[in-house]
Amino acid sequence: MRKLIPVILTTIYILSCNQAPKSPDILVDSNPSDTGYQIKTGGSRMIPVDGKYNVWTKKIGDGKIKVLLLHGGPGFSHDYFECFEDFLPKEGIEFYYYDQLGSGYSDNPTDTTLWNTARFVEEVEQVRKGLGLDSFYLFGHSWGSMLAMEYLQKYQSHVKAAVLSNMSAGIKGYLSYTAQLKQKYFSPQDIKTYDSLDNLKLYDSPQYQDLLMNKLYTQAICRIPVENWPEPIMRAFKKANHTIYIQMQGVDEFHVTGNFKDWEMWDRLPDIKVPTLVIGGIYDEMDPEDMKKEGKLIPNSRTYLCPNGSHLSMYDDQQNYFKNLIAFLKEVESNKFIADKK
Repeated sequence: MRKLIPVILTTIYILSCNQAPKSPDILVDSNPSDTGYQIKTGGSRMIPVDGKYNVWTKKIGDGKIKVLLLHGGPGFSHDYFECFEDFLPKEGIEFYYYDQLGSGYSDNPTDTTLWNTARFVEEVEQVRKGLGLDSFYLFGHSWGSMLAMEYLQKYQSHVKAAVLSNMSAGIKGYLSYTAQLKQKYFSPQDIKTYDSLDNLKLYDSPQYQDLLMNKLYTQAICRIPVENWPEPIMRAFKKANHTIYIQMQGVDEFHVTGNFKDWEMWDRLPDIKVPTLVIGGIYDEMDPEDMKKEGKLIPNSRTYLCPNGSHLSMYDDQQNYFKNLIAFLKEVESNKFIADKK
C-alpha cells in the first residue's frame, strides 16, 4: 500500500494538470452582446442644447419625486445647492443639479446674444427632454425662480408642481425695496461713501466691496459673517460668470441695468395653475410683502417666509427652509396639498 501511495498521488497530479482550471465567478466576462448595461458616471450627464453646446447635469438620490433645480445668478452655478444633499435624498426625493449654459461645468460660449431670458427658457425645456423628465417638480431660486416663472408660462403641462424660492415677481418693486435696505443697513457716512463710489463706478474698489459684502450682503443675502460663509457659497461666488451677470442683471445685486431691468410678471402670475410653493426669508433682499403678494396671485399656492432667513435661507434658516420645502413636495406627491386661502 505504501508503494501505491506515491503512484496514486503522481497520477492525480498528472490528471489535474491536464484539466483547464475553472475561472472564479468574479473573472467571468459579461456578454459582449449585452447592450443593456450603461457606463456609470456617478449621475453626471452632459445634455446637448441649441444644437452645438452641452450643459452639465447630475442626478442625486432616487425617488418618485423628481426635482430639477434652477440656480440663481444669472451666471452662477449649482454649487451652493449642495446643502440639498443633506436633506432631500434621505426623504426619498431625487433631484438634479444643472449648470446653465455659460456657468459651472457647462460650455461657456463667447456669443453674448445667448444671454437672454427667452433662450434660457428653451434651454430648460431641452434639459427636461434630455433628462427624460415629465410630471416633475421645478425648483427655482432667485434668478432661477424668475426663469421658472417664465418656463411655466410656456411649458407648464410638463410640471407637476413648482417652487419659487426667494424671488419677487417684478424688478421695479425689487429696486424700490433694495433702496430701503441701503438706508436701513448703512450709516450716513456709509451712504455718502457708497454713493460717491457708485457715481464714479468704482465697483471693484476695496471700500465698495467691503460695504457691499459686510454691510448689505451679510444682512440680506446670507446672515452669516462673510468669513464664516459655507464653502459651497464661496465656491459659487468664485466661479460666477460676470459677463452673463452684468449683461442680464448689472454690476451687483443692487444695480439692475441688464436686459431684464424692465421684467414684470405680476399680471401673468394667475396663469400658473400647478401647486406652487412661494418661499423666501423675512430678511430677504426681496420684499417679503411682494413675495406674499406673489403667493396670493398664484391660485394654487402656499407662501412661507423663513423667520430667520434672508436670500440664502437654505443656509441661514436651514431647518425651517427644508422642513417646509420637503413637506410641500410630499404633500403634492400624496395628493394632500392644500393651498393658502386667497
